[in-house]
Amino acid sequence: MPASPKGAGSVLLACRGLVKAFGSTTALDDVSLEVRVGSVHALVGENGAGKSTLGKIIAGVISPDRGEMALRGRRVAFASPRHARQTGISQVAQELALVPRMSVADNVFLGVEPRRAGFVDRRELAARYERLVDEAGFHLPAEVPVGRLSVAQQQEVEILRALASEADLIVFDEPTAALSGDEAERLHDIVRGLIVRGRSAILISHFLTEVLDLADTVTILRDGRVVRTSAAADETEDSLVSGMLGRTLGGTYPEKRPLGAEAPLVLRVHDLVAPGVNGVSLEVRAGEIVGVAGLIGAGRSELAHAIYGRVGIRSGAIEVAGGGRWHDPKGALRAGVGFIPESRKTQGLMLARPVRENVSLASLGSLSRWGWVRRQLERRSVADALERSTVQAAAEQRAGTLSGGNQQKLLFARAVLVGPRLLIADEPTRGVDVGAKRAIYEQLTRFAAEGVGILLISSELEEILGLAHRVVVMRTGSVSGTFGPDEMTESAVLAAAFATGDVAA
Repeated sequence: MPASPKGAGSVLLACRGLVKAFGSTTALDDVSLEVRVGSVHALVGENGAGKSTLGKIIAGVISPDRGEMALRGRRVAFASPRHARQTGISQVAQELALVPRMSVADNVFLGVEPRRAGFVDRRELAARYERLVDEAGFHLPAEVPVGRLSVAQQQEVEILRALASEADLIVFDEPTAALSGDEAERLHDIVRGLIVRGRSAILISHFLTEVLDLADTVTILRDGRVVRTSAAADETEDSLVSGMLGRTLGGTYPEKRPLGAEAPLVLRVHDLVAPGVNGVSLEVRAGEIVGVAGLIGAGRSELAHAIYGRVGIRSGAIEVAGGGRWHDPKGALRAGVGFIPESRKTQGLMLARPVRENVSLASLGSLSRWGWVRRQLERRSVADALERSTVQAAAEQRAGTLSGGNQQKLLFARAVLVGPRLLIADEPTRGVDVGAKRAIYEQLTRFAAEGVGILLISSELEEILGLAHRVVVMRTGSVSGTFGPDEMTESAVLAAAFATGDVAA
């Protein structure tokens, strides 16, 4: 057993009576907790429970309206994230805050660059970067601009930046939401290594297995208040869910609706070649949920963008029943294709605009006459779509003020208004809590029950197996296996993803 780090168990950070409101919404209401040296303290709760707000206050991103914090027994009040970092607190934010045109290495050491005679010491910076990536196991090329990286790779840059600050306390806000299983396990090893060296971590995560695996202590938040703080060893997934929701969740996945033998074809992709896609063929029938599984970088999102017309295809064919062919997203919408993108913030929503405009965006043609939007019809249609998608928001509320779960459900409300024949859902539950996940699962099965064909892309294998009628596995841009209801097991899908053993054709 490794020796306990110096000071282990003593209070590193104490929060007392923190209150934070945004307009008429109280995000935190008299929240108190203690984080101890050499420990992982997890925060769990539904979207909107106040977890990220608390993390942002601790990391200096925002200031509380009332209450106080003490670090190592001394009262602190941070004016900025830079101030917090200088005091020993860093954050891996859920919302990526990188400089796209700067290199990976420059982003990692932004604000803590090694200097010589007032200038950045490029040789020392390069050496430090190599040592850091060797320690972390995230081998990203130092000189590549961050804007060229995938969402998962950008998340790795955020993690490296927090590690580079050598902080005593790191706030991890949904750090593995965009990572593959192997990458998430590497991060877990990094966190365990930090704890052995006497540092501490606050973990905000919707993955309850991750919380129970890593955390020493768990604080459950609901509606901005602390429900309880307890030892992680005393909790189970069911007890955490019950505390978060104030009720039990019931079955994780809705019952699968049987697919009729004569269900018509809604999507046919034949020998498709596009950026990141190499000769993919697949079909989706009305009312069928086809899961697309595979490792990060396998080409799943690239396939979704090619089908929707966001990138040009080099060869092959894409057809939707009754919709003909198209070359851009506008044509895809006309053909009856709805799309829920991987990143709601950068690809899906206009965060500074009202909920109403976000929901009606893809349906303005049907809501307009002679080039003018019929506002009354728009308001009625949006209200109905919000209700059907269980979005808790006012129509004129800015989308950026909503919780992550409600932001994600806005994309489903938009799809409801479109009324698609085919819905492409790329990571539809990324970064949402268990309650919002269940609501999204029910929305997907409702679409399927109404005869919509669904192409579901997810990094969560359990989610794929729990929802899909059939699974297509991708590897290096190609289909490496296809599995029907009686064949789609976890071991079979993983074997196809890693190209090991025999796979179904």
